[in-house]
Amino acid sequence: MSPRLALALALTAAVSAPAAAQPILRPAPGAPVTLTPAQQAARAIYKEMVEINTADSVGSVTRAAQAVAARFRAAGFPAADIHLVGPADKPAKQNLVVRYRGKGQGKPILLLAHLDVVQAKRSDWANDPFEMREESGYFLGRGVADDKSMAAILTANLLRYKQEGWVPERDLILALTADEEGGNGNGVTWLIENRKELIDAEYAINEGGGGTLGPDDQPLFHSIQAAEKVYNDFTLTVRNTGGHSSVPRKDNAIYALAAALLKIQQYTFPVELNEVSRPFFEQTAKVEMPSLAAAMRAVAANPGDTAAARIISTDPRYASMLRTTCVATMLEGGHAPNALPQFVKANVNCRIAPTSTGSQVKATLERIVNDTAVKITGDRPDRSNGAPTPIHPTLLRATTELTNTMFKGVPVIPTMSTGATDGYRLRAVGIPTFGVSGIFSSAGETNAHGRDEKLRVKSFYDGLDFLYQLVKQVSGPQKPIS
Repeated sequence: MSPRLALALALTAAVSAPAAAQPILRPAPGAPVTLTPAQQAARAIYKEMVEINTADSVGSVTRAAQAVAARFRAAGFPAADIHLVGPADKPAKQNLVVRYRGKGQGKPILLLAHLDVVQAKRSDWANDPFEMREESGYFLGRGVADDKSMAAILTANLLRYKQEGWVPERDLILALTADEEGGNGNGVTWLIENRKELIDAEYAINEGGGGTLGPDDQPLFHSIQAAEKVYNDFTLTVRNTGGHSSVPRKDNAIYALAAALLKIQQYTFPVELNEVSRPFFEQTAKVEMPSLAAAMRAVAANPGDTAAARIISTDPRYASMLRTTCVATMLEGGHAPNALPQFVKANVNCRIAPTSTGSQVKATLERIVNDTAVKITGDRPDRSNGAPTPIHPTLLRATTELTNTMFKGVPVIPTMSTGATDGYRLRAVGIPTFGVSGIFSSAGETNAHGRDEKLRVKSFYDGLDFLYQLVKQVSGPQKPIS
């Protein structure tokens, strides 16, 4: 069967299979046998968050925010410092902002995590996705990696600071927000537009960074996210008068859309490096295997080196950091099995390099599709991350020192996220935002957004300890920068 026919058939048939758990091929080592009181408290918060469905439309971020707010009230945080806020017409999409008062020595630091998760249908999972399980050294469940691990860690550590009576030099602000993954009530945007004073900070610590493990389960490098690609969806539609399926015509809408999608699949955007991704490849080359390292150095020196880019592109960890990517993610079409289709459409999701715009990518898609029957539309104006900013020196120094202590001195490398976060929204309004977590994983193992999402148990508790110490260091008395 030709690729074109296979794709055309896929457009008209939904194939379902019984859900089965993804096998854990290799247990993750290092999970603690006995938990400390701090680990027990964090695990309880984590479990509570994961087991509240916070997916857009079918879940409630507000329920999770209320549960966390109750913990802060019980811990003795003043009511005036606990804010459950959001759009009045979206009662399931309220955000939690908690201020932990310091000594007023400097502008606050914002600790950001989102409570919403990608939809997870029970029928797609072997086990309930909103029941947190522990198996073979992993936590499993929707959101255990993206982003309830970070939300639980930041919450647990703030409560621990309060219990211990520690007072930072500056205020700390925790924001747990809605609709980072999608939906019509993005919490960071709402806060910026309506209550910016609640989250205004010198800089923010967010998701998007973390550590990479090598094939031997040992830390390879630790990343701080300082830039990210821009998210944009494009809709491809084909309309036709249709007709009786017993009299096929050449201008079949499904075939036209299939041909367009195949052209997009076969197209490779050019390499686009920036002030974050270029040094990322230069520095990662120091710890990668020789063949990849040589290709990284070559691309950093000459982005037009197609042979080197081809070698890097064989590794999923790095392939999409090189360039803009576009991929088909949803299909809809046809109205009857015995009729020619009158309308078909596909969603193509693009992750755009910060040096390009959505309108430029749309023009490229139109050029490569080259078919007037296929209409391409996008629902967002051009956006950018805001210019990437240098990593705050205090944050960089603290991250480097802690990484040296906890993770055998592996390098700390600025990175550009291939997935979007709410960091770009904050950068655009003058709040520099950096992704750093101390959470390590192997390439692709978390399966975030997919079935049987998981996170190493050891990595969760390592992140808990790392962020506990990091936030203390950056918000405590400042050492001189040498």
